[in-house]
This record gives sequence, C-alpha cells and structure tokens, in this order.
Amino acid sequence: MPQFQRTNLGILAALAVAGVLVFTVTGGPRDRATAGITPTATATTAHTPAGAVVATSAMVAAANPLAAEAGRVVLAAGGSAADAAVAVQMMLNLVEPQSSGIGGGAFAVIWDPAEGRLTTLDGRETAPMAADDTYWLDEDGAPLAWWDAVVGGRSVGVPGTLKLLETLHAHHGRLAWPDLLKPAIETAETGFAMSPRLAASIAAAQDKKLDLFEATRAYFFNADGTPKTAGTVLRNPVFADTLRLIGRHGSAPFYEGEIAADIVAAVRTNINPGILTPEDLAAYTVVERAPVCVPYRAYEVCGMGPPSSGALTVGQILGMLAGFDMPGLGPSPEAWHLYAEAAKLAYADRALYMADSDFVAMPTRGLVDPAYLADRATLIDPAAAMATPAEAGTPPWDEAARLAPDTQPERPGTSHFVIVDADGLMISMTTTIETGFGSRVMTRGFLLNNELTDFSRAPEAGDGTPIANRVEGGKRPRSSMSPTIVFRDGTPVLLIGSPGGSRIIHYVANALVAILDWGMDPQAALDMGHVVNRNGPTELEEGTEAETLAGALSALGHEITVRPHVSGLHAIQIRDGRLIGAADPRREGVALGE
Repeated sequence: MPQFQRTNLGILAALAVAGVLVFTVTGGPRDRATAGITPTATATTAHTPAGAVVATSAMVAAANPLAAEAGRVVLAAGGSAADAAVAVQMMLNLVEPQSSGIGGGAFAVIWDPAEGRLTTLDGRETAPMAADDTYWLDEDGAPLAWWDAVVGGRSVGVPGTLKLLETLHAHHGRLAWPDLLKPAIETAETGFAMSPRLAASIAAAQDKKLDLFEATRAYFFNADGTPKTAGTVLRNPVFADTLRLIGRHGSAPFYEGEIAADIVAAVRTNINPGILTPEDLAAYTVVERAPVCVPYRAYEVCGMGPPSSGALTVGQILGMLAGFDMPGLGPSPEAWHLYAEAAKLAYADRALYMADSDFVAMPTRGLVDPAYLADRATLIDPAAAMATPAEAGTPPWDEAARLAPDTQPERPGTSHFVIVDADGLMISMTTTIETGFGSRVMTRGFLLNNELTDFSRAPEAGDGTPIANRVEGGKRPRSSMSPTIVFRDGTPVLLIGSPGGSRIIHYVANALVAILDWGMDPQAALDMGHVVNRNGPTELEEGTEAETLAGALSALGHEITVRPHVSGLHAIQIRDGRLIGAADPRREGVALGE
C-alpha cells in the first residue's frame, strides 16, 4: 500500500460549538450554503423528501448532521475517505449511540483507484472462544426468549469496529489518527443537543430495560427516571477520555489494555452475565475478504460476502430479475410482484445456506451463479404469487451438506455512511451494535453490542439437522448488512447501503432497481416507498405510494401487510463528473459535499 504523509488537523478541534454547526454544501437543488443547522432540525421518523445534493470533488452522506459535517471537514482539509470514515464513525458513536459505535462491528467495501482494486473489510463481532451451540439454550434445552437473550453481557460479541477503522486508516489514511478523533472528543465535552430521533429511541426503549444498568440509566435518563428529551444538551466526558486514550495508543488499550479490562468486567455483569475473556479481545482480527459481485444488466453490483448475507441475497434478487423487463415495467404492480417473488426464493436460500463461511461450508459462488439464478427465476409466475414459504434451491456446490433453515431475524439498530474523496477513494460502510442500544450494557461512555443474538438461538432442527448460523466459538454471526458499490465498465457509479435488520437487503435492492432500471436519481429512489418480502407476507410501507399497490398485489395472490419501514439509506452516485448524494428522509441524515 502507498505511504501517505500525516498532517495535523487542528481545525477539527473547533468543529462543534454548543451542538450547533454551520454546513456548507456545494450545488444541487437542496443547496444550504452557510445555513445554520442544529442536530434537532429533522423529525425522528417523518418522511420528508428533498432534492439530491451535488458536488464536484468530495462527498459524505451519513445518518446525523454532526457526523456528516465531521467527515466533510476532514475531506476539506485534504483528508482521505478513510480519514473521514474515522471521524464520521466516532461522531456517530456519540450522537447516534443507539445505532453504532466502537462497542459494535462493521463491514466496509472500499474502492482504491490507485490500485484499481475493490476489497472488503470484515469487522464483524465474534463469539467468545468458549461458546458452543448450547449457548442460547436454557436449563431445559429450549432456546431463550428474545429479550431474555438480548439484555446483559451474554449477548455481547467481541467488537470489531475500532480495529476496522484502524486497519482502514493504516492502509488509506493521510491525516494523523489523533486529530481524527478530535471532533467527537470536543463534542463529547462541550455537549450536543439531543436529536428527536435519539430522544424518541430512548423513550421507546425504556420498557425494553434500557434503564436496567446504572451507567446506561445515568446517561440516558433524568434523575427522576424520565427519559431525556429532544434538545437536551448531552455531554459524555467519559467517552472523551476513552477517545483520548485511543488517540494516543490506537486500538491496543481497547483489545489488550485498560479499556479491554472494563469491557470484560461490564460483560460479566450480574444480570445475564457473559463469558467474554481478555483473551477473546486480544485475539480479535479484522479480515480482508474478496467482494461478492453479481452482474446486473450493464452493471456489476458488489458488496460484502459471508458472514454477511447482504451481497449474496441482493445479488440473487437482481440475478433472478435480470430475465424480466423491469425497465419497461417501471415501478408498477407487475414489477413489484416479480420483485417479491424473486425475494421469496432468495430469502429461502439465505435461511438455509448463509453463515460464517470460515466455519460452515457454503456454496458462495453457486448461490450467484447466473445459470442457477436463471433456473430459479423459472419458478416465478408473472401472473400469480407462489405459495410461501418458498423452498431453497440446490445451487452448484462441490461440497454436499445437509442443513436446516434458520429464520432468526436481525433487529434494526444500525447505521450506514458513504464517502468519496477528491482522489476517488470510495467507502461504503455499514456499522452496528445490533438492536437499538445493543445489550444495554455501557462502559467507558459507549454501549456494547448484542450481536450474539444474530446467531440462531436453536443449534439444530427438531430432527437433529444442524443450522448453519448456530453459535460456535470464534464464529461471526450472519448479518444482512449490505454495503454496496456498483460498477459500469469497471468504473464505480454508485455507493449505497442502509440499516434495517433483516430488511436491509430489501432497502438496498429496492433502491438499486429504482436507480439502475427505472432511472431515478438517488434521492427519488431513497424517497420511494419500500416493498419487502422475507419469504412470507409482502410488506408495503405505510404512508407511502407503496400502499397503493395493495389491491393489485392481493389480486395476484400476495398476502399483504402494511407497516412503517424506518430505513436509513445513504447513497452517492457518480455521474458526468459529479457526485450526487442522497440521505434517507426517514431519518436525520444529510449528504454534504465539496
């Protein structure tokens, strides 16, 4: 990898002043040049479409204005996309703590134009080495109930986000590591105004035991036990001290030093204690993996392979749709019918085959083999919905194995950001602590994940057939995170991704069809109502034009449910020498450019 000169970035220390930032956005119909914006300006879940943001040099789109601005300032100071990713993630940890942070894990898809190379970094959490497939069984051998598993230290996997950021910076960084942490440090000390979304999330989680642990309760709740409200200035000097230590010494204190000791102590809490050890933390590694790429019409859609099911399942949906005239159909009931049918088949394969391929033999190539997907597509009847659940197929596979399906869904508690720098380095990164507020366990100013509940809580089917996504020591749980970069003729043309638990796959695939097939600009694609099928009912997003599909899809045989869908898509399209950025109107994110 090329060596980059490190430069000082003292300008970042002045980033936050009393929680209010001034944003400068270049170009586009949503221009807000020198407009004062506070982090409480966006409604929590309101669907408020806006125009795309256009820039010519560099861009970042992230789930909170403070985080996006932290990344923009880094880019403006000559930093790389990797530098900006560090600043964005650390700020997200502070201002959107319910969704991601150094107590969790992440996947990053990276395009390096200097080397002409696409790669992915796997910072997914791992199970303690002493864990086995009985980990989530009670004394009677039955799987624990969901919330009984989530709350407390037992659900915490070894976090990977910090080491992923350190690896990313070591390969692609230009600016000094300590300076990239200064925005979050300064904001943690000075304080920031809590956003409506954070406040609403705290209130909603109170009856889900968010106030069970002392450190968590003291941070998110008032002395009388009521949740802190939007606009409250929240300070986190403990997190600032944690980041200073990481700034001086990198990830070492987190994985082998005093932060590691505090993590282990917190996990071994007397409420649902875990078995994480110092040795588990010290052994953690980020894995560089080959991307999974699937051809789709004139494009190549690339993303994260196992332990993520994201790129494989998105790729399967698109691969099956490739034989249908989706461009000609447009966003019609007929097109969404075909989409939902392809999704049923893809989710059937996901449930049976997809897991951490370091532990389970997986037909990764076979699942996206064009001939296999074309054959699967013959099961789609344009005139009628198939019975659900659909059955998994038999992809080309050198190793024979008999597995049982796992339908354990991930819960939404995640964030996504995309960054392009002036030299064309591009990063699409999805980052998570799993369920909103993770395990509820907090230490050193940050929350710890509950990622081990992404494993199947049952290790096998009733007949003894093993489930691929069962718990094993050192294994990484299956994920739906789908950070994506799309290419045309070998050149990147789109970065995209979303939070949303097991619906992430659909949020990304919906937008890809809208952009690649229907020619929508990124913001219009993100504004569009969601259509989701996870091998069951077809879900239509409440309060959007997707609801109007209900009658036509019911007539084709779909079981319909209408519900909210709080995605958090962020996208950057590269077109005609411009960067076109978009942020999901369902959350508080923004796209900012230079």
